[in-house]
Amino acid sequence: MFQPKPISKEGIPSALMKAERYRLLNEPGEAESICLDILAIEPANQEALVTLVLSLSDQFREETSSSRTAASRADEFLARLSDEYDRLYYGILRARGSDPSCAQRRRRAALECMRAAARAPSGGAESAGRTAAERIII
Repeated sequence: MFQPKPISKEGIPSALMKAERYRLLNEPGEAESICLDILAIEPANQEALVTLVLSLSDQFREETSSSRTAASRADEFLARLSDEYDRLYYGILRARGSDPSCAQRRRRAALECMRAAARAPSGGAESAGRTAAERIII
């Protein structure tokens, strides 16, 4: 049986780039696998956690049992993000996998993200987070 070569600590930046490419090629399962390998070496790697959350969110566009599993796993990895703003910002993506009964929670998450964006420095991703939150509410 073929055993993939493990990622070395020095290979993490390259592996992160590959994970992002797989996401962009609409291969979130491949990106997820790479991120899990990275997290096995560096459990607190924030870039790997973000890419993993995004990869999982890519998998719950359709409402299936596996998408619900991906959504709950995304919550687990969101909790490991060290920055509160990042948890709120990327938590908005969790709404992509929510069923309609979670509408109230999505609105609360969007409002929290907007509040965090208001406290953050202006411009960049913080502004994008506020815009994304506004779109969820509207």
